[in-house]
Amino acid sequence: MTQRATASSASSPAAKPAPPHSAAARSKLLLEGPIFPTLLRLSAPNVLNLLAFVGMITFDGFFLGRISTNALAGASLAFPWVMLVLQTTNSGMGAGVSSAVARALGAGRRDTADELVFHAFLLAIALSAVFSTAMLLGGPYIFRAMGGREEMLSDALAYSNVALGGAVCICVMNLLANAVRGTGNMGLPAVLLAACVILHIAISPLLISGWGPIPALGPAGAGLGLVIPFALGAFAIIGYLRSSAAGIRLDFHGIAPRWELFADILKVGVPGLVNTAITNLSVVLLTGIAGQFGAQAAIAYAMGARLEYIMQPVAFGFGTAIVTMVATNWGAKQYQRAQSIAWTGALTIAAVCGTIGWVAALQPNLWLTLFSADPTVARLGALYLRIVGPSYVCFGLGLGLFFVSQGYRRGFAAMSANAARLFVSAAGALAAIYWLDAGITGFFAAVSLGFVLYAVLLVYTVLRIKVNP
Repeated sequence: MTQRATASSASSPAAKPAPPHSAAARSKLLLEGPIFPTLLRLSAPNVLNLLAFVGMITFDGFFLGRISTNALAGASLAFPWVMLVLQTTNSGMGAGVSSAVARALGAGRRDTADELVFHAFLLAIALSAVFSTAMLLGGPYIFRAMGGREEMLSDALAYSNVALGGAVCICVMNLLANAVRGTGNMGLPAVLLAACVILHIAISPLLISGWGPIPALGPAGAGLGLVIPFALGAFAIIGYLRSSAAGIRLDFHGIAPRWELFADILKVGVPGLVNTAITNLSVVLLTGIAGQFGAQAAIAYAMGARLEYIMQPVAFGFGTAIVTMVATNWGAKQYQRAQSIAWTGALTIAAVCGTIGWVAALQPNLWLTLFSADPTVARLGALYLRIVGPSYVCFGLGLGLFFVSQGYRRGFAAMSANAARLFVSAAGALAAIYWLDAGITGFFAAVSLGFVLYAVLLVYTVLRIKVNP
């Protein structure tokens, strides 16, 4: 560590003039810039992320639905698990990386920030091994438990085996992109992610339906169309972090893994990862419960839940800026400013998600007709959005405060609040079916109640954080 610090301090300022100047300018903005304009400025590039995720969430469902109902239903079983990998590395463990890097830079420890990038790379490799092994071995059992049978099950496995077998591409790109976000550079990661999804949209129809010499791969084509762009994105972000253009650097030589640096990431990242896993598990579990009313009800719930997956990139767009701004100011001991950033960001996310929810509640067919023309699916999906849509303002507030808690290093509390949401939604849904005889309307009301509880618990958590620790 001493040798590394000496080498860094001995480097001539003329050797790499651009990155220090750029990093210094971003740090000044994070520590001194007006809060709401700075939040919008940092979040603006993430609009690309939002559009990219919206494209991915809707696009595969659109094309697979044109193949057959079984292809769409099978992909719907696997989709929460694919989103689990994307989200745990983007806003779960990824936020742990950006929070750690931002706090190190806020405290003036550039060498530590560089070492954290290497540790993030090692975590990406380890996470991808866990995800791929678990789903390749456990996928058949998981999808059967979710109601997958025969062609529906084979389609789920075809999609999952390819998409999650290549999880290393997603994990490396997302964790290293979050290291870049920790410097305040939101633009490059946003452009890379958008490029990945645009390429996914461009090649997936060819891989799904076939064209010329390209055979029709069906659901497996959708999975391959995801892995290829993220592989290219991973190489691009590694190249950037190895270049003189980055404000931090990924080195593979001269750095020994250190537990304290893993711990700095994991203290925020593990609760964030578990929190994201809970969010996706809730969709898995509630899809299974909806299946008690038949396959069409399960599809209707899954199509409604896809809109909730759009809420998460909305929150992520602002949330990455919130994590970086809160963590940087917390590291610089500007506690009052960190608190002002926290509430400004969380309320902004709540307003955006609430607006989407009300539009969906008033005009549900604008969303549902993208996926299915089945009248029963449309009727049940519309009922879901009319009951649950208005509570998306609470879901948005909870998501915003989740990112706030990561900036404060209070990820465990956010994870606990989401676990309580899952328990209330699932228990309430089962009670509505088997005890209260409230049917599917009661099931949807239980989901809405869970979102309200999520917001209340996280408001309480953030209000208890001491401004002058």
